[in-house]
Amino acid sequence: MRESTTLLRSPSNLASSQRLLFNSKLILPSPVPFKPKHMPCKVFCSQTSESSSTQTLKLISTLRAIPDWADGIKERGMKKKKSLYNHEKWLQHRSSLRHVRHLLSSLSSRVILSLIPPVIFFTSVAAVVAAYNSAISMNWLPEFFPLLRASSLPYQLTAPALALLLVFRTEASFARFEEGRKAWMKVVSGAEEFARQVMANVDGSSNVALKKALLQYIMAFPVALKCHVIYGSDIRNDLKDLLKQDDLSIILSSKHHPRCMIEFISQSIRLLLLEESKRTALESKISCFHEGIGICEQLMGIPIPLSYTRLTSRFLVLWHLTLPIILWDDCNWIVVPATFISAASLFCIEEVGVLIEEPFPMLALDELCNLVHDSIQEAIAMEHLIHDQLLTKRKNHSNEHLTNGRPTS
Repeated sequence: MRESTTLLRSPSNLASSQRLLFNSKLILPSPVPFKPKHMPCKVFCSQTSESSSTQTLKLISTLRAIPDWADGIKERGMKKKKSLYNHEKWLQHRSSLRHVRHLLSSLSSRVILSLIPPVIFFTSVAAVVAAYNSAISMNWLPEFFPLLRASSLPYQLTAPALALLLVFRTEASFARFEEGRKAWMKVVSGAEEFARQVMANVDGSSNVALKKALLQYIMAFPVALKCHVIYGSDIRNDLKDLLKQDDLSIILSSKHHPRCMIEFISQSIRLLLLEESKRTALESKISCFHEGIGICEQLMGIPIPLSYTRLTSRFLVLWHLTLPIILWDDCNWIVVPATFISAASLFCIEEVGVLIEEPFPMLALDELCNLVHDSIQEAIAMEHLIHDQLLTKRKNHSNEHLTNGRPTS
């Protein structure tokens, strides 16, 4: 026993035993960690979720393709420049062939094209309801599936309410359109009257540069207001021919372009060498510009109460979702064209109300601004022409007077 313990405790044996234990630790396989076993599952789950989300996004983009296309057509139509009517256009407008012309141009109407998504949807719902009821009638489905039909009495009671709702909605929108039109006509007539007062009260001999600059600012104000109320306008391009580059840079750097233009007009009036009464009369003409800005910004910032718009939209949607069920007993498969005609008609009325609720894209503002510019330019040219003509007449009259008064020999 002693010898065995002695052999085990010897340094050589201890070293060999330690090497054996160390080597055995190296040879032993390392335990497989628990976490990597779940990595493939996580990767598979993430790939599955990513693929499902990608498919969902593709489905959403596919479903939104037609509405986005219809909205694009409508917005391009909103940006299209409108024109003022002349005698030829009025003759075409009241022509007896206008109904045929309007019918043939239906496929190019932005109002009708913008209604394609809701009309297709409700017509498809009517077709599904008709197919379902036909399958029930032919016993193609089990008996516990009910036939989708209902009494038309609720529709007879609510039809006047829907008609009044659409009429009031359209009337409210037209009132906003009329208010915007009147505001712009005040701006146009005010600018022309302002320019006439400047040409009449400002002496060109002592205020040549300021008078010319003031008239340019007056002509540029309607353009600045138009760019302020029309989304996507290029004010730099519209004002580059009316203002000098240094003035234009100041206008572009301001946050409110029409008010900056009014400040140019006001400062120019203060620098003119005028009597106080004439200066006060010119400054009073700026009030029509402030009034025009106020009305335009009010119409832009405050729409028709949103609850009224939402109520009209919800009423129309619920009406046409249940219309095939109401008409099935009387019409059968005719519910499909009936729903199409009803949706196209009623949604068209509602769409017109929404379009004219924002009046400024519906007005021919570009031509109104050109009208102001041409009118003032013509007034300036006529002022010089008439002034020179009257000076010539006075000179001739004085020469005739001297000739007639000269004593004869």
